[in-house]
Amino acid sequence: MDRYELRRLDYSLSEDHRALQAAYQDFFATRCPIETVRAAEESGFDKNLWERLCAMGATTMALPESAGGDGATLVDLTLVAEEIGRRLAPVPWIDHICAARLLARFGLAEADVAAGTTLVALDPQQQAASGARLIPAGSVADRLILRDGDDIVVVSFASRPARVDNIGKLPMAWVDPTAADSRTVLASGPDALAEYQRALDEWRLLTGAALVGLVEETMTIAVEFAKTRYTLGVPISTLQAISHPLANIAITVQSGRNLARRAAWFLDNEPDERPELAPSVFVFMAEEAARAATMCVHVQGGLGVSAEAAATAYLVRARGWAIAGGDPGATATRIARLVAAREGRS
Repeated sequence: MDRYELRRLDYSLSEDHRALQAAYQDFFATRCPIETVRAAEESGFDKNLWERLCAMGATTMALPESAGGDGATLVDLTLVAEEIGRRLAPVPWIDHICAARLLARFGLAEADVAAGTTLVALDPQQQAASGARLIPAGSVADRLILRDGDDIVVVSFASRPARVDNIGKLPMAWVDPTAADSRTVLASGPDALAEYQRALDEWRLLTGAALVGLVEETMTIAVEFAKTRYTLGVPISTLQAISHPLANIAITVQSGRNLARRAAWFLDNEPDERPELAPSVFVFMAEEAARAATMCVHVQGGLGVSAEAAATAYLVRARGWAIAGGDPGATATRIARLVAAREGRS
């Protein structure tokens, strides 16, 4: 078996991957404590954290070298996304880099977009929408990329749309393309729609990876609590009603992580071979994240459901981030069609 064939089966991290992962773990642990997350809930965006993240190269790394970036792989990007989820970082990094990578594929890379000084985002809904639509980063993006029929357009507003309060605490807003102050058609036709679909797959892949990090940190909070809370003279972590669900969550975390890395590798190297993998990460974690976070809150009892509890902050985002791109069921339907089409050809 040659090295390329082996890599289709082996998704362990290299030393470079581990160094990248450690760098972003340290960055978010230092720069994004739960107090920072809470302080940003009103707007859904921490501008200072965003600028520091951009200065670290998190936006330029995502672009190909031909577009002025560092040529990071999608596996690299899943590692950053996981750390964003682990710390609930209030920055639209996933939205921005997916939109920036789409612009680069259209040959429209710009230095200010690569650097993150101009913030771009896209409409991640799986089904084409008409009229106004909710966009996760709609209230903070300078430019928005949308599908309008067979056209892919970029719109901007003299005054950004107002943020809509949402369970995921995102900078979400209703965006009406017909009310835009500027509208430019980037590309049209089947090839343009295929590129947009690629951006949607990347968005779902990275959002799924972020949910993996979110769930793992929620589990850690619950485990540490269970080790120190006693009942009948023993830690509650020794009770099967606590330990078994937490063990199941650990399995979910590792399963989601492995699936994300596998999907990232195929999307980068053999995108037509397993196109269902990237959306599968999102559908799997969208369901499992809410279930796991709910269980972790349950472990803490009344403390877990208090507004001040960190576990509660994770729970609402586990539910909100999973539906930020619309109904996960629409993505599941696409997965079914992709698999049916492949099986029909075999």
